[in-house]
Amino acid sequence: MSDTTQDGAVAVSDRPSPDDGLSAAELAGKYGLAVSGARPGLVEYVRQLWGRRHFILAFSQAKLTAQYSQAKLGQLWQVATPLLNAAVYYFIFGLILKASRGMSHDTYIPFLVTGVFVFTFTQSSIMAGVRAISGNLGLVRALHFPRASLPISFALQQLQQLLFSMLVLFVVAIAFGSYPGLSWLLIVPVLVLQFLFNTGLALIVARLGAKTPDLAQLMPFILRTWMYTSGVMFSISNMLVGRPEWVIRVLQVNPAAVYMDLMRYALIDGYGASHLPPHVWAIATFWAVLVAVGGFVYFWKAEERYGRG
Repeated sequence: MSDTTQDGAVAVSDRPSPDDGLSAAELAGKYGLAVSGARPGLVEYVRQLWGRRHFILAFSQAKLTAQYSQAKLGQLWQVATPLLNAAVYYFIFGLILKASRGMSHDTYIPFLVTGVFVFTFTQSSIMAGVRAISGNLGLVRALHFPRASLPISFALQQLQQLLFSMLVLFVVAIAFGSYPGLSWLLIVPVLVLQFLFNTGLALIVARLGAKTPDLAQLMPFILRTWMYTSGVMFSISNMLVGRPEWVIRVLQVNPAAVYMDLMRYALIDGYGASHLPPHVWAIATFWAVLVAVGGFVYFWKAEERYGRG
């Protein structure tokens, strides 16, 4: 501290400052200061995220529109891509490897197309999520907003794409003898649960991808392995006849298999409850809640570190 004497000279005072001895944290608390970019509490974070809901929706719609903007067929590729994949899988697994065992031709084709569409929903959500932070560093560093907005927006983009593709899925189901009925109402809760599950996964891989960008290069191999063990191209219960019951149950409770089989059960007349594991709706809800809540908290815990370094 300093005092001014009568002749204008400045003299140093021995009086101690009331802030002497306080730590940086104590000083910040005393004067109401906060760390720049600090992570808010979980409840406050959810409130901020809800306040950005219009941005999340608009961002997802803009990404969806721009996705195929350079292609001549434009948005038609949203449907054409999974249909072409289904055609390739049908040629290899349906005709050559006879993976349709236990199902008629009219059941297997909608079975396969449904599996491809539903698994692509999860696959695309993960691939978009893993680049949600690392691929948008300019936006993350320039603006202050809840970073969870990005992976949630990408998962919402994939949901909109699936809803567009569902029209084709309905046509395929009807073409092969599965007509609309009360079971089709089950499509709504299946999509809600799968969207929650996919969003949680997108949040998890977004945090991992922000720290390790090379994860985006590894992820396609992980997802391909997951696809081949999830019954996209074959019925798990039919293909593993004669194998130990526990092996069949473990593969059936795989979340990707659960959501695919529930969608098939809702859409396809020839796909009965015998193909589903016991307590399938409880399992589907468990995966959705566990991954959505766990993924959200996991992502939130690193909020202040995104875009740093």
